Amino acid sequence: MAKPRIFISSTFYDLRQVRADLELFLDQIGYEAVRNEEGDIPYGKEEALEEYCYNEIKSVDILVSIVGGRYGSESRRQPLSISQMELRTALKESKQVYIFIDKNVLSEYETYLLNKDSSNLKFKYVDNVKIYEFIEEIKGLGANNNIKGFETSVEITKYLKEQFAGLFQRFLEDQARVKEISLIKNLEKTAQTLNKLVNFLSEENKDQTEEINRILTVNHLLVENLKIRLEIPYNFYIEGLSDMTELFKARGFSYHNDNPFEAETADFYLYSKKTKNKRIKIKVSHELFDSEGKLKFIKRTDWKDSFLQYDEEDIQEPIEEDLPF
Repeated sequence: MAKPRIFISSTFYDLRQVRADLELFLDQIGYEAVRNEEGDIPYGKEEALEEYCYNEIKSVDILVSIVGGRYGSESRRQPLSISQMELRTALKESKQVYIFIDKNVLSEYETYLLNKDSSNLKFKYVDNVKIYEFIEEIKGLGANNNIKGFETSVEITKYLKEQFAGLFQRFLEDQARVKEISLIKNLEKTAQTLNKLVNFLSEENKDQTEEINRILTVNHLLVENLKIRLEIPYNFYIEGLSDMTELFKARGFSYHNDNPFEAETADFYLYSKKTKNKRIKIKVSHELFDSEGKLKFIKRTDWKDSFLQYDEEDIQEPIEEDLPF
């Protein structure tokens, strides 16, 4: 089963315990943590090691960025640390990002804002002023820049647990809207059909009887139901019984209406198909066709589920017994 992949981005030596705690938390809830120190990133020999980290971010679902007081190794790309470049890559790829900053660093950041033009100022909780410069860049983003202060890894895991629950709840809401969208599409399709009928029934097109009949048959409820039962992805239409029989034969079904005394076919046209493990029967009511075998137009309000009956039966191949010699 596929798992959400969470990239943990931070400096290593000062935050290694936080990284380990976070991986344990993600494993407990069934997520997959991606940490470079655990060999989760496949490194090659063609590029610098950091490039493989950036490439891996493109395939994860979420990036968790943890900012402490250490600047860490600087990237070869730009005058930023590798962890800063990882966050910038995730933002560029429009990944879901959660940013946690040590509370002492976050508090001292306000001091940086008041004195950032001073070249002689020294800071207590960071080893490089570029950390504050990058925080300023993050806070200036228009979106996906949610920042949370932390003192312990427990605060991070508690916050993420609440956020993941919120994401799952939003997913369930989106799934519920799928049915609404499907209904809207069906209504749009019906409206388009009605518009076509209005156009053809206008005075200018009063002689287009054949075209009107084609529109009606393409949107016939029998056709809609057969598309579902026979898993046909394209549009088609049926004018009469012979068309329907040829359609079934093309899908591997046999016609069983040659015996007029067979009870099962008294009121239905019967088609069957046998696969390796199943026998499928589809019965179509005689009421859908006139005496000449032409398909009747049926209003949606008059359609009955009994007009098209589908039956699927599991079968087992007989076991051949060895003959005694």
